[in-house]
Amino acid sequence: MDFTLFCVALLLLASASTVDSYQPSDRAALLAFRAALHEPYLGIFDSWTGADCCRNWYGVSCDAETRRVADINLRGESEDPIFERAKRPGYMTGTISPAICRLKGLTSLTVADWKGITGEIPSCITTIPFLRVLDLIGNRLSGEIPANIGKLHRLTVLNVADNLITGEIPRSLTNLSSLMHLDMRNNRISGPLPQDFGKLRMLSRALLSGNQITGSVPDSVSDIYRLADLDLSYNHLSGPIPASLGKMAVLATLNLDSNKISGPIPQTLINSAVSNLNLSRNALQGTIPDVFGPRSYFTTLDLSYNGLHGPIPRSLSSASFIGHMDLSHNHLCGRIPGGPPFDHLEASSFKYNDCLCGKPLKAC
Repeated sequence: MDFTLFCVALLLLASASTVDSYQPSDRAALLAFRAALHEPYLGIFDSWTGADCCRNWYGVSCDAETRRVADINLRGESEDPIFERAKRPGYMTGTISPAICRLKGLTSLTVADWKGITGEIPSCITTIPFLRVLDLIGNRLSGEIPANIGKLHRLTVLNVADNLITGEIPRSLTNLSSLMHLDMRNNRISGPLPQDFGKLRMLSRALLSGNQITGSVPDSVSDIYRLADLDLSYNHLSGPIPASLGKMAVLATLNLDSNKISGPIPQTLINSAVSNLNLSRNALQGTIPDVFGPRSYFTTLDLSYNGLHGPIPRSLSSASFIGHMDLSHNHLCGRIPGGPPFDHLEASSFKYNDCLCGKPLKAC
């Protein structure tokens, strides 16, 4: 019996030493990560002391079984008491150290809204095998998105919005088969959208506004059957709008404003799932499709600042709902139809056309 107890004790000791053996390397990686950053106002790193980085280190969480660091959550804008006491948002300078890549058990990395963090995204980030969330929004990161980003097959969230990132969207990005949320807004990303963008079959939100993206909207986008929100506004996109976008089952928001998109408005968009449609400030031509019906439901319909001509479609009156509508700054002509939705729209929705008349403009 004594021998059995001795063996059990040995096994427990070996197991404990195996678990603990992970901690020193993760702790060292965290301290190297911290050393590259400077946070002068909140003292969020004051708790990063002691031998056990899994206990009470601000923003650090560990896996309960392996005791390896699994989650780093450092947000510069938060309702955490540390921010309430300071009565200010966070501000941090420095860089994201490649030491972060030594945390092989990491599943989520959030270093967001610190305003002053510079440098590049470490290319070794693509070697963290279990990473699911990479959220670096709201800093001053520069350089390009790592070319091998597609190696992160478990990644569900990629958010690098509001930085200074340049270069093209890596070709490997479309290999992120688990990606659900993509946010690259307000950077300096150039070049075309990958033609095989539709490989991102799990994607529900694609937010890429405020960049310098060129080329056309790929037809393959319509293959993303879960996509609900597509924002490509404020880029340099050209060419036509793919008619297939109007056949997407759950696409609710389509924002293409402030590009160089030309051609007609696809009829498919008028009776689609899209309820927030912004095509303003482009080079669209032709007439507004006269195919509105009970399936046409728009909280926002903005077609302003284009080259549209002809009359306002009478079928607009048969739409189930139209909230905000803007047809200004086109070449429309003729009488504005009466009744809903026209009876609640202001003159600004119709101004600066060639010869529109009737309420709320001057009489015909």
